[in-house]
Amino acid sequence: MVVKTLTTAEKVPFNLDGRKMYIGKKVEIIHLSLNPGEVLEKHTNPFDVAIYVLEGTGIIETDDNSVAVEPDMCIEIESGANRGVKNTGMGLLRILVVKIF
Repeated sequence: MVVKTLTTAEKVPFNLDGRKMYIGKKVEIIHLSLNPGEVLEKHTNPFDVAIYVLEGTGIIETDDNSVAVEPDMCIEIESGANRGVKNTGMGLLRILVVKIF
């Protein structure tokens, strides 16, 4: 059994509070926390993602769509789509980003 916590998990290599909670051959799970007004700029990846909202409110957008998100929503985004996240709320926005390889 392997146990990781937000304090022991490896940090992501960019300037946001992201932690690699699970790294596997076909799936990676990132816990991402964004402070009010903080943005994960639009970017593309060569894999599908599912974003599950744990806490807070924000906007998840692609070039074609934009959706206001709240806790217990799951957003699927296909490989190659330009995607970004913004915390539009007054508190922390916490999400799980599930990368599917």
